[in-house]
Amino acid sequence: MKLYFVPHITVLLMACSVSAPVQAADTESGHATLSGEDLTAASERIRQTGAKMREDLRKARAHLDAQKAQDETEKARLAAEKTRQAAERQHQEELERQQALKEKQQREAQLATQERMRKEAAARAEQQAERQRQDALTPDCEATGGRQRAGGQDAGGRSTQGRARFGGYPGIRG
Repeated sequence: MKLYFVPHITVLLMACSVSAPVQAADTESGHATLSGEDLTAASERIRQTGAKMREDLRKARAHLDAQKAQDETEKARLAAEKTRQAAERQHQEELERQQALKEKQQREAQLATQERMRKEAAARAEQQAERQRQDALTPDCEATGGRQRAGGQDAGGRSTQGRARFGGYPGIRG
């Protein structure tokens, strides 16, 4: 709807409303006469009404422009808020990702430490078991000082008979 037709329509309606009482007065008196004063007053009223309508139209346009500017400002504010929230959400997701990565690395380091400790404990247990097995196989080592075994052999299974005669040096036989 175009708003600039409103004053013309209003002026036309006002002219009709002014002429309707004049016609009614003419039918009562029997003749149709309008004085110049009546016409001048009607014309002045029409001009005032037109000026008021133009002023109202200017105000309505200014109000509409202000409303559009306010709507655009609100739209820009909402877009900025949405962008800020998206950036904040992205930042929070990045922090969560970094925290998860850090926790994963800590878990892996802890598992690696536990695995290393388990292997070391297993190696110590194996060494202890080997020592106990060796001790169990050679019960007379403690009695002879650990140098000789029964049958003239040392812990490595080599003969110790020549060592006793020549100071215990291997490879020298007498």
